[in-house]
Amino acid sequence: MKVKNKLRLGFGFLFVVIMFFGTVSLFYINQISNSAKVILKDNYESLNYVNEMRTVLDEENLPLKQAAIRYFNEQLVKEEHNITETGELAAAQGLRAAFTQLQNNSLTIAQQTDAEKITRRFLRTVELLNMKAIVRKNDKAHKDVEDAAVVLGLAGAFTFLVLFSFSVNFPSIISNPLNALLDGIREISQKNYGQRIHFEKSDEFAEVANEFNDMASKLNEWENSNLSKIMSEKSRIETIIEQMHDAIIGVNEKKEILFINSAAKSILNLGEDKLTGKLVTEVSKNNDLFKSIINGEKADRAFKIFAEGKDSHFQLETREILVPNLSPSEGPINIAKKSAGVVYVLRNITEFKERDEAKSNFIATISHELKTPISAIKMSAGLLADNRVGTLNPEQDQLVKHISGDAERLLKITYELLDLSQVETGNIQLNFVPTQPEKIIDYAIKAIKFEADQKGIIIKQTVADNIPDVNADVEKTAWVMINFLSNALRYSPPKSKILVDVSKKDNLIEFSVKDLGKGIDDQYKSRLFDRYFQVPTDGQNKSGSGLGLAISKEFILAQGGDIGVESEVGIGSRFYFTLPITHNASLKRVG
Repeated sequence: MKVKNKLRLGFGFLFVVIMFFGTVSLFYINQISNSAKVILKDNYESLNYVNEMRTVLDEENLPLKQAAIRYFNEQLVKEEHNITETGELAAAQGLRAAFTQLQNNSLTIAQQTDAEKITRRFLRTVELLNMKAIVRKNDKAHKDVEDAAVVLGLAGAFTFLVLFSFSVNFPSIISNPLNALLDGIREISQKNYGQRIHFEKSDEFAEVANEFNDMASKLNEWENSNLSKIMSEKSRIETIIEQMHDAIIGVNEKKEILFINSAAKSILNLGEDKLTGKLVTEVSKNNDLFKSIINGEKADRAFKIFAEGKDSHFQLETREILVPNLSPSEGPINIAKKSAGVVYVLRNITEFKERDEAKSNFIATISHELKTPISAIKMSAGLLADNRVGTLNPEQDQLVKHISGDAERLLKITYELLDLSQVETGNIQLNFVPTQPEKIIDYAIKAIKFEADQKGIIIKQTVADNIPDVNADVEKTAWVMINFLSNALRYSPPKSKILVDVSKKDNLIEFSVKDLGKGIDDQYKSRLFDRYFQVPTDGQNKSGSGLGLAISKEFILAQGGDIGVESEVGIGSRFYFTLPITHNASLKRVG
């Protein structure tokens, strides 16, 4: 039976029970009311008539007057029409006969007195009959009330029991299936996909249970399939990680080791014990290298480990494990990522380090070997251009100038390569001395003054008042300024300006060079200080080696400063670097 029909039957049953109790109650109340009406109406009126007739006899003398006779007769007629009790009719007839005799004026006083006594006797008879009837009917009414109370009590008790039983049993028809469904849903929420619900009756709940079971079955199939895929993927990933030459360590958010491959165990000397599931604090107790890696002390820099019988170089990389945040929330489903741990990868860069050292040595050797012949070529070109050696025709003079320019450019590149080899091998020799910023600026400007004059470019120098001294290597800092100015000259239009500015920024002195050239596109800014990178040109400006800015960066960073660029296409570029103020520098210096 459908739940809707059950509800209809239940409420229909309640209606029938209520109607039954109401009908019984109305029946007995009506019966008691009728009994009361009889008592209050019929018998009371007869007593009233008798009382009125007795009053006439009490108040009037014999013989009766016509008015008294008429009033007595009216009351007697009413009594004759209100006969309700057994014997009352005979008494009323006797009363009529006695009253008729009492009206006879031919009777003597004694006879009239006897007739009056007979009349009074019949009045008393009528009165007694009605009084007894009142008592009898009152007893009957009381008995009816008592019977009605008993019957209504029984009916009420029966109705109460029926309604109580209905209130206890009927809701379970609805609540029990709902509770079963709720328990099933809770089990499903706990991923117990083997939960099933079975109802014997064929109603809507049975249909819901069938759909629930189908859903649970499909979820179970999906879980098994998904779990199988996850286990397969996990096994494959573990195999891949195990076969990799790089050392790989995975740690979850609880600081427990998720996985660690053989390469990591060998490099970190962790033995062959099963480490998966152990806390990193427990493993790092007796292994300082493992502890430093987990704590990130080796991050972002190469370090050396003696492994496999030789010194090996490694680079630590860390990757945070991010998973979807599917935790319950009051708002909409949160699909943001949350951290589930960290993966540490020790990349073996020994081969690259060795190649880099070989390359640096090669560059240093080649640059050193090239420096002498290039200088000789430059000197020879200078001698050819000297009129004391001989006069050249215009074509020869032009060729000599080209040779001299190319030799100068090659020599500059050679020196840059030598500087780069020093940077790469970490052999930068710095000579820190307290120096006035103006001296560095003056030295750099003098070095490029001739080239600036040839292009008609004005170099405007601005140095803030009372600027403190900087603690710097004058030669290398001036080299950086010369590099900035050379680049500015290369890309500035003829007869323009180059602005050189020195100012104080907190505890640093900022040196900057601003040109009015075409500027640098945003896509190239982040790579300007990379080695060998050159901004694409339109062919009008000769490109350098792509090493100047990279070497400048290394020189400035080695002195504890910073370097950067600001540029906007069509407006120009501003290159700057900062150097720390000397510790013993005065806050104000007159100069």
